Amino acid sequence: MRSLNYTIAESAEAAVSRFAEANGAARYIAGGTTLYDLMKLGIEQPAHLIDISRIDGLDMIETEGDVLRFGGRALMADVARTPVVRDEYPILAESLLKAASQQLRNMATVGGNLLQRTRCLYFRNGAGSASAVGVYPCNKREPGSGCAAIGGLDRSQAVLGTSESCTAVAPGDWPVALTAMDAQLEFLGPVGTRSIPIADLYRLPGDTPHLEFNITPGELLTAITVRKTAAGRTSTYHKVRDRESYAFALASAAVAIEMDGDTVTSSRIALGGVATRPWRSEAAETVINGQPFSAELALRAGQAAFADARGGQHNAFKLELGARVIADALAIAAGRRA
Repeated sequence: MRSLNYTIAESAEAAVSRFAEANGAARYIAGGTTLYDLMKLGIEQPAHLIDISRIDGLDMIETEGDVLRFGGRALMADVARTPVVRDEYPILAESLLKAASQQLRNMATVGGNLLQRTRCLYFRNGAGSASAVGVYPCNKREPGSGCAAIGGLDRSQAVLGTSESCTAVAPGDWPVALTAMDAQLEFLGPVGTRSIPIADLYRLPGDTPHLEFNITPGELLTAITVRKTAAGRTSTYHKVRDRESYAFALASAAVAIEMDGDTVTSSRIALGGVATRPWRSEAAETVINGQPFSAELALRAGQAAFADARGGQHNAFKLELGARVIADALAIAAGRRA
């Protein structure tokens, strides 16, 4: 049994300071719903856990003013049932309510959800075992060892944003909705504070799939902000999965649109379950923007989103499924216009 240090941080600044003292061997923990799994699998092996779950203010949910603001340790369940989010931003509420189970949503934080790692079969099976790496090579676990999913069991893998090193899919729902809404993320780190668009958080796998996030060691996600917009009400998060609940997306679409009569004046379309990162589809947006809405147009937009997709042995169905998920999501959003 490995020894493990555990600290309860009283402030965000104290948490960052404690992380620095651990020389990179620490992890922040709030809900723990993904970190504990990774620790049990041997994928994450921190020597020090820094508990941020009791830091005052880090669980804020603010809906006044020009932006929605969520603290990094706000619970998924609490954000989803906030009246303004539920009634005026269904894209956000639905992405949370369609994730995990109610028990997990009562524990998991919105900040931790943004930083969860893939559910790739090969990434998770046998992690930490030298013999398993040889049988199931995974470049995320052991850089340069190979990717068993390429040419292997790839039904759940990505068809967009893949590389010769990795096809692991980004698992989240909430990050897809935030990508469609151009969310901003606020961090506190060893050199101070900074804010970045969510699009800058996630890295494509390229030749370094083990490097997943553009964050500095020790940086703590303190807040998520979403600019208020009329498109929030005319929005949806549509998710297709193997079973109706407690399952990751085979394909999903986060859509927010603005309309003038029957014409789509602007759109925001992001995809989940099909890419190596939350995937904003400008190709789909270009097809539908400025056009009178129709089911045929919506399907063309969906097909445009997958024009450059690459299917494998068992996941090529995602190209057609994903296109139709986008089309259905656009129809749902258009149906919510006043």
